Amino acid sequence: MSLPVITVEQMRAWEAAAWAVGQSETEVIRRVSLALGETALRWSRQGEGLLVLAGKGHNGDDARAVLPQLHGRRSTLLTINDPARQLGELRAALDYQPALIIDGLFGIGLNRPLDAAWREFIAEINRAALPVLAVDVPSGLNADTGETFGAAVHAQVTLTVGAPKAGLLTAAAQPFVGRLEVTGDVGLGPCPVKDAELWWVTREDFRRFPPARSAASHKGDFGHLAVVAGSLGYHGAAVLATRAAQRAGAGLVTLHTVGDAYHPAAAQLQGAMVRPWSPDAKLSAPLTAVLLGPGLINVTEADQFQLITRRLWRDADAAVIVDASALDWLPAESPVPKQSLRVITPHPGEAARLLKLPVAQVQANRVFAVRELSRRYGHCWVVLKGHQTLTGRSTGDIFINSTGNPRLAQGGAGDALAGYLAGLLAQPSLQADAGRALRYGVWQHGAAADLLTARQPNWIADELTAALGAVPA
Repeated sequence: MSLPVITVEQMRAWEAAAWAVGQSETEVIRRVSLALGETALRWSRQGEGLLVLAGKGHNGDDARAVLPQLHGRRSTLLTINDPARQLGELRAALDYQPALIIDGLFGIGLNRPLDAAWREFIAEINRAALPVLAVDVPSGLNADTGETFGAAVHAQVTLTVGAPKAGLLTAAAQPFVGRLEVTGDVGLGPCPVKDAELWWVTREDFRRFPPARSAASHKGDFGHLAVVAGSLGYHGAAVLATRAAQRAGAGLVTLHTVGDAYHPAAAQLQGAMVRPWSPDAKLSAPLTAVLLGPGLINVTEADQFQLITRRLWRDADAAVIVDASALDWLPAESPVPKQSLRVITPHPGEAARLLKLPVAQVQANRVFAVRELSRRYGHCWVVLKGHQTLTGRSTGDIFINSTGNPRLAQGGAGDALAGYLAGLLAQPSLQADAGRALRYGVWQHGAAADLLTARQPNWIADELTAALGAVPA
């Protein structure tokens, strides 16, 4: 299930509760080491050298305990007690160019600025520019604020224990944390924090979701989605969104696209219907969902598209999902029908434009951006894309996606996400729990990217649409 985002104080209270009922620190360290070993093996290959850096505290214990788990790797352990005296040992170990450094120098207990010797020691690790796996928190980083104590290790991946710490999710922490992963059960028992605002999405959230289909079902049971997308030079966005909607399992998908994009889009689509758009055209009916926006950047009838976007947003009974260029056509502070399903999917630049704020300000407080965008646009669902995509509304829980990688930073990936989400929300059975459907779509989109990257790092958006839904929960 989703994990709460917690503070260091809450983590300490969780540990204390575990010790009070008889759990031993030794057993927790053993379990952490198993998770750490599994992660280290994923991030390295047979026969490669690994450098384990262990400090004096529990993070050092975790790092030392991982050594028996590093099967088939050549591992070197350095226990660091005197960073000034042992700097030469570090440099000698780095000269061997280990494939991965396991950073267990400092944990969440660090609460004071680092002295000059420690700052130089950490700087030497960073200058090596080698992949680093941080244990619980990158050494030198404040797990509550995301700021450094004068210096911090730049990790490629951070395996944090139990639940995400609030500071690891801040914009300031991103250069140090890298990819954030969370251990499974390490023997602490269920997290006692139940009133968190932010929640970390996990694979377990989607067991038996989407639900199995009845053997007697037919395409009419799974909705009809209209996709309004594509323009001259941007027909690919329409194709990607439509294919992704098909992958999501919508019963029927109809693409409505302008004349300049009609022929190239229609030639690439088989299972979807394709219709040319004109100012007096009507969307196929009956509909359960409409997606507007992918590839509409170059339309000549922008006024007409703005009118239909606003009309659908204000009046449609069907779910309405708005992406890309169509976001600029939304009516702010306008009421929408009660119980209607409305979704927007901005990236940070689009969110900044809608909020009339600098992008840096949006990125510095992404939770505020989700809340305010939802409030301005009728308490709609907001999927704020980017690193650790957020899903939420003006009130209630906000969920942080745990999948995906930098390869998603390419043209077409956002179109695929919009189409996939719309294809899910077109299905009446999934509309009843729209938040879960959205979280699943975002998680599956990132998980598909992770799957592709593990196979071949230079995949493209066409392959992403083909992989959507392929990762089991």
